[in-house]
Amino acid sequence: MPKLPFTKEKLPSQSVHPQTNTSNFKDQRISLLILLRIDLDFGNSAMHRVGSAGNTSNSVRARKEKRLTYVLTDADDTKHCAGVNSLALRKSSAPDNCSYLFTGSRDGRLKRWEVSENSATCSATFESHVDWVNDAVLVGENTLVSCSSDTTVKTWDCFSDGTCTGTFRQHTDYVTCLASAERNGNIVASGGLGGEVFIWDLEGALAPLTKSNEGDDDCSNGINGSFPVTSLRTISSSNSISSHTNQPQGYVPVVAKGHKESVYALAMNDSGTLLVSGGTEKAVRVWDSRTGSKTMKLRGHTDNVRALLLDSTGRFCLSGSSDSMIRLWDLGQQRCVHSYAVHMDSVWALASTPSFSHVYSGGRDLSLYLTDLATRESILLCTREHPIQKLALHDDGIWVATTDSSVHRWPIEDQNPQQVFQRGGSFLAGNLSFSRARASLEGSTPVPVYREPTLTVEGIPGIVQHEILNNRRHVLTKDNGGSVKLWEITKGVVIQDYGKVSFEKKKEELFEMVSIPAWFTVDSRLGSLSVHLDTPQCFSAEMYAIDLNITEKAEDDKINLARETLKGLLAHWLAKKKVKYGSQPLANGEVTSVRDRDISVITEGSQGGQWRRKITELDGVEDEEFPWWVLDCVLHNRLPPRENTKCSFYLQPYEGSALQILTQGKLSAPRILRIHKVVNYVVEKMVVEKPLDSLINDAGGQLPLPFVGDGSFKSMGLKPWQKLKPSVEILCNNQVLNPEMSLATVRTYIWKKTEDLPLHTHTQGRYIYIYILS
Repeated sequence: MPKLPFTKEKLPSQSVHPQTNTSNFKDQRISLLILLRIDLDFGNSAMHRVGSAGNTSNSVRARKEKRLTYVLTDADDTKHCAGVNSLALRKSSAPDNCSYLFTGSRDGRLKRWEVSENSATCSATFESHVDWVNDAVLVGENTLVSCSSDTTVKTWDCFSDGTCTGTFRQHTDYVTCLASAERNGNIVASGGLGGEVFIWDLEGALAPLTKSNEGDDDCSNGINGSFPVTSLRTISSSNSISSHTNQPQGYVPVVAKGHKESVYALAMNDSGTLLVSGGTEKAVRVWDSRTGSKTMKLRGHTDNVRALLLDSTGRFCLSGSSDSMIRLWDLGQQRCVHSYAVHMDSVWALASTPSFSHVYSGGRDLSLYLTDLATRESILLCTREHPIQKLALHDDGIWVATTDSSVHRWPIEDQNPQQVFQRGGSFLAGNLSFSRARASLEGSTPVPVYREPTLTVEGIPGIVQHEILNNRRHVLTKDNGGSVKLWEITKGVVIQDYGKVSFEKKKEELFEMVSIPAWFTVDSRLGSLSVHLDTPQCFSAEMYAIDLNITEKAEDDKINLARETLKGLLAHWLAKKKVKYGSQPLANGEVTSVRDRDISVITEGSQGGQWRRKITELDGVEDEEFPWWVLDCVLHNRLPPRENTKCSFYLQPYEGSALQILTQGKLSAPRILRIHKVVNYVVEKMVVEKPLDSLINDAGGQLPLPFVGDGSFKSMGLKPWQKLKPSVEILCNNQVLNPEMSLATVRTYIWKKTEDLPLHTHTQGRYIYIYILS
């Protein structure tokens, strides 16, 4: 008897084979193909003997490793793919009279648009935040300040290609709002869900670090790679590495202490000496921004304060609330002097004329109103399909941002807003919130003045629904435009656009009876697909090279999905690294291709802060900014210890069968091993251990040859993996198994139990139990 090759694991070869007809066991016969060479592929078998059952993997890790996330976009990357939360405008002094609009979105990015009378062109993307951008303000000559749900406040060179000049990590929760002083370019205030309000002196906050990190060779990931270890520097969102990412040692912003709950709105007077804040406490707080001391607290709203404005002198304050009311406060008298019942729902955005005589307001009721603060006359300018988030006045137009990814400009009478009321349809704003609701019920709903905007900055639909398919490589998505698409996660591309079809029906159509470990997770919080990889579970999924159509590898090679994905994702980075440090060979071979798609990578750097950057902007020196396990995989082809990826089982004859026990002891095979490989093994053992004449006698001398003449198999309808073998079927729960099923798939969909999995091998009326242990 030949020696069985229980050697180092190697995946057996595999082709795609349709399921054979196994409806009648009595018609199944052992074929005399043993006259030819039986083509068994266990020479490089994925089965080997194991000493004992049980999980010997090291599943307990001492610490939580850093995550790597990559963000996929399918369409025009110059456009936002989620709701726009912030607007900031700047008039240019250029001869072409071009203005600049800055937008911040829930997709985590800011964009600069060059705006003319009839067009808006994206000229820069500011990408460093790793969560929603909630607000943005312009200060000084060329500084853009933004805040995010990633708990940071960032500063940018607003006329660069996207250079982040500073990152402040003082907040402990989402940063929701900002305020700046029109005539003091150094002062910015920030507030957030943690109840914190900080007042920043940007000149001091952006001063050079008191101690340089240059020359610090302490690399926290412990990887000694093939390339020099760079000094600890933090990635900005541009092509450069910024040394001003964290506030310098010793700098502390002014703290406005007093909020016990979340802060949603801030406003500052022109000189920056006065700050007002509001939030879930339903009150407006007033502060001396120079010291952070509270000067007064104004009560009157019955729900969250969501929007605030101060006039240039700091005497009057406007507030908008979730109670649907707008209130005008006289800070000198410390009281509310007027209330305006204009909206039917929460007021989220306010903008006033320079003279503070009129206010534009929008909110959850999808409507934009203009109100004369003195006469209380109000008029509906326009309605939209989405709640209004932000307003910004500019010349003869008002920019409106909503929960949609597009931004619209609507006409206004900038010099004389009172002219709008002459169009008719105005109403008198009451001073109680139910007055507008009552007016609506009485049929006096106003008609909007404008039907269409004068200019639209188009966005693209964002993903609102997703489903990871069973093959653990494809994700089905649906965007808010109704389009359904299929993504290939390992390549970061859309492989099928189904258009506007039923998401649930398409999900059912794409169902595959396969079982592959969950090696990644996905969310669509940013309006696009964010794919999260965590070690060691991300390395738990393997497939055959032939299944992945990888032609440069042997078809029976095992391919780790996470490793191949990381190598492709960071191909550009590897190429840049080789250029910088010479032609040193990498452990995983030469980089043959570079992915130039709009993919961003998000991870946590060695200094503790998360960063986000396009893969095409990586320049090869970011070693310390990647998790150690990513570097170990990409640079050295090493994987961390993983969960047990094998199944253990016994081969035993069916009770009452005269067939001898095929194998003493327990066997082990990878979970991805196909059933037809188990068939091969059983056939080999039967032929070797039972003489040919005995098999013929068992069949009553009626075993026909499944070939004629030249030995062609075509007339028999046999598949390549069936050639030169006796016919054998494997059953579980009395169900004939498709030879293409893996052991893991059988356990998940056929056996459906946690205890040992019995597989029955059928050959001419005999059965053999195969027990699979978890």
